Amino acid sequence: MTHVFSELSQGNDESLLDIMAEEMTWNWMGSGQWSKSFVGKAQVLGELWKNVRDTIKKPYKVEVHNIIADGDYVVVEMSGQNETVTENSYKNKYCWVCLLRDGKLYQINEYMDTELVTNAFKS
Repeated sequence: MTHVFSELSQGNDESLLDIMAEEMTWNWMGSGQWSKSFVGKAQVLGELWKNVRDTIKKPYKVEVHNIIADGDYVVVEMSGQNETVTENSYKNKYCWVCLLRDGKLYQINEYMDTELVTNAFKS
């Protein structure tokens, strides 16, 4: 995971996408409009990651502040260093709780500032 996030900090998302298991689930945690689950690698790539690529200026970058690992879990605290394609600042703060098995990523529970998402992606 340190390699994956080192690559993300440089704007390269391929390492993250490569380690995803076909059974991958990505959960946006919370109870508002931005809370949802993407089930299966196809949905993660076809919906979630397609939207990232369509709405955030390339390269998509994060700055990692902490990585904590315990057994099959890796927790990553980070902040985005991005801008939307409509020129809005998008510097969200994240905490990802990642489940890994046998070198594959099976789940991400993503915690973020959803109010910042709403404001950054206003029409």
